[in-house]
Amino acid sequence: MDKVLYLRRKYHLGPIRIVWSLAHYHSIKISDAGVLRFLKRNGLNRLPRGTRMRKRHAKRYHKQVPSHHIKVDVKFLTFKGKSGEKVRRFQFTAIDDATRVRALKIYEKHTQTSAADFNDHIIEKVPFRIREIRTDNGHEFQAKFHWHVEDLGIRHAYIKRGTPQLNGKVERSHRSDQQEFYQLLSYKGDVDLEAKRDEWKRFYNFARPHGAHNRQTPYEALRDKLQ
Repeated sequence: MDKVLYLRRKYHLGPIRIVWSLAHYHSIKISDAGVLRFLKRNGLNRLPRGTRMRKRHAKRYHKQVPSHHIKVDVKFLTFKGKSGEKVRRFQFTAIDDATRVRALKIYEKHTQTSAADFNDHIIEKVPFRIREIRTDNGHEFQAKFHWHVEDLGIRHAYIKRGTPQLNGKVERSHRSDQQEFYQLLSYKGDVDLEAKRDEWKRFYNFARPHGAHNRQTPYEALRDKLQ
């Protein structure tokens, strides 16, 4: 059961995700109740502060057809440089509402130019034609970005102000980024960061079981929806 303790301590996974990970990567079958009992015996039944899920009262929904809604948001990153200086970076993230397939890119600046470039990156990376992109009302998604998207034949819609839950899927994916990637990362420069980010992106899309798809990966869910 060392793998159970490893997944809990290093990735702060809950019992169900531990079950999925063991089945998916190690062909080990165990019930979530069995995992929970084992965690309790080892004093790991409660997650560290800041890693527990918050209760949400908003009704969840998702589109059934890939590409109908691509949700885009920005995750603010802070690293410590070689001389101890603070390094700020910005991860632009796009997630398909139906499949949870994601595209990621990290920028030095949090601007409309970065946002427009990321939009082109999304088009290049996702395996379907995009119909609509949804964002919040941040300054990086204003007129220059809006018309860049619209001129490409893609609808750009803003979520209602004060309703971040409408972009909840991309925000939830950012929490996974923090817990399963960034908190384990030692910043060694932008080239290394880009390489590790690409590895994490591939893992998220092609290998990581997703709760919304009954243990399927995003690309497995995409395959099923396109059949």
